[in-house]
Amino acid sequence: MSNVSSVKALLDANVLYPATLRSLLIDLSLQGLYQAHWTDALQDEWIRNLLLHRPDLDPAKLQRTRVLMDRALDTARITDYEARMPQLQLPDPDDRHVLAAALHGGVDLIVTQNLRDFPTAVLEPLGLQALHPDRFVQNLLETDTTAVLEALRVGRARFRAPPLSVAELLGMLERQGLPMTVSRLREHADALE
Repeated sequence: MSNVSSVKALLDANVLYPATLRSLLIDLSLQGLYQAHWTDALQDEWIRNLLLHRPDLDPAKLQRTRVLMDRALDTARITDYEARMPQLQLPDPDDRHVLAAALHGGVDLIVTQNLRDFPTAVLEPLGLQALHPDRFVQNLLETDTTAVLEALRVGRARFRAPPLSVAELLGMLERQGLPMTVSRLREHADALE
């Protein structure tokens, strides 16, 4: 495992929602490439939205996933940030909790699919940056290709019944918003076997 990076990233609910992307982001943090963070509100949001769109899923299994996430990365949860919310301004006021948690948790980045909701003009003076997960994972791939490939191998190994091919894994990640990363990963497909 790599030395734990000092880069701290808050994972927005929309990057925790897709299962394969969520697993990859957690595995990348477990590899020491960055320190993942979230809040109970973000956990509630991705689970609520997933159940809304996929009522066939078992809520108990999603809650179990949440518990396992909190156990695997036991310093990931940011709490007691709510007092910062009233003074913050964002295009969507419902996203103030994300910004408040990022500031309170001392993170460097917000990883989100909704970049327009976190404008640079607001974040930069606060010492924050919002990155799309595709750019975020690409940056990690450029920083430590070996560790990213290991995280992908670990994630792929969880699929046993049935096994998941490298092509299937890359296809899932591409559909979940990582087309540029997947393009780069195809160059390393043999290393993912």
